[in-house]
Amino acid sequence: MKTQQLYYKDSYIKEFNAEAISCEKRDGFYAVILDKTAFFPEGGGQKSDSGYIGDIFVFDVQEENGEIIHKTKKAVNEGTEYSCKIDWTLRFSRMQNHSGEHIVSGLVHRKYGFVNVGFHMDEEYITIDFNGELTREQLDEIEDEANEAIYKNLDFKTYFPDEKELKNLDYRSKLELTENVRIVEIDGVDVCACCAPHVKKSGEVGVIKLLDFMKHRGGVRIVMKAGSLALKDYREKYKNALGISNLLSVKQHEIFTATEKFYNDLSDERRKFYEYRLSVANRDKENLKDINGSLVLITDGYDADMMREVVNFGAEKTEKYSAVFSGEDENGYSFVIASKSQDMNALRNEISQKLNGRGGGRDGMIQGKATTTKQNIIDFFKEV
Repeated sequence: MKTQQLYYKDSYIKEFNAEAISCEKRDGFYAVILDKTAFFPEGGGQKSDSGYIGDIFVFDVQEENGEIIHKTKKAVNEGTEYSCKIDWTLRFSRMQNHSGEHIVSGLVHRKYGFVNVGFHMDEEYITIDFNGELTREQLDEIEDEANEAIYKNLDFKTYFPDEKELKNLDYRSKLELTENVRIVEIDGVDVCACCAPHVKKSGEVGVIKLLDFMKHRGGVRIVMKAGSLALKDYREKYKNALGISNLLSVKQHEIFTATEKFYNDLSDERRKFYEYRLSVANRDKENLKDINGSLVLITDGYDADMMREVVNFGAEKTEKYSAVFSGEDENGYSFVIASKSQDMNALRNEISQKLNGRGGGRDGMIQGKATTTKQNIIDFFKEV
């Protein structure tokens, strides 16, 4: 007995009663077949519904060999009638976004002739791939026209044309279809083959927002949201914009200009601070101490650039090692060591053994971290 597909009869059925025809135990789940179902199985780029058969959770629905398989973690009783309920909030959000995608794809196809060659519906957004490139300005126009179609509250018509009707029908489809083709038509906007549930009126989509786009395989990939997902996205961005405007003490429409100024000012201050740090390092070059022929500076507050500045200076003054260690006994020392003539790999091994150091490098310079004390560093260079 083939399951009656209620989602084709009415995509707004949220609850229904159905008899469990079979319940087969499989690897990690039970495969349940009902005599009728409003649970939509994964297909047409849309994920499956979830919900309950009685009090048993349905976590996935798939179509296998013409049968609708409801996957559960618990068994149901064959021959028993159950009250079933789908997760309507999730279903309606997907209907809003999938119907919104049809509006956008139909408009792009009518206006530019591009074909939708890829469609993915995530829980938070939709991506649409077209086989031609579009600019931001063109996408803005499509977005305006898509929302205009929403304002008009157009009918979404779904039907199964017979073979003759299908042959004479100009419709979009990614596959070559010949039988049991379900058509979703939006008056003046789109005619497309699709098996998924859709809204009845375009107004129920709510709003369409094209968020981003990028070049993709010779065409363009669009990221979009519709309905409740678009509202959620706006709400999050509003919170961020409000936070930034409060932080910078500017009006929301001024946050880009204010942030750009803040970034430029910060970059300028970073440059000045960098120059200051190097001036400190240049001053401390004279504080390099000769320890058994090596020039060594043990200090704190130095970053890698400052250490390299001093080390490069010292390496020109000695045939042995030029080294800077920055830190304190409690937390250890960062180090940079250079030499134009010594075996740095051998030195790195010695530092690892005697100063509990880790690091690496090349071209006559090593750097890293040593968990040791100031006195141990001095003693090390006395012996090296």
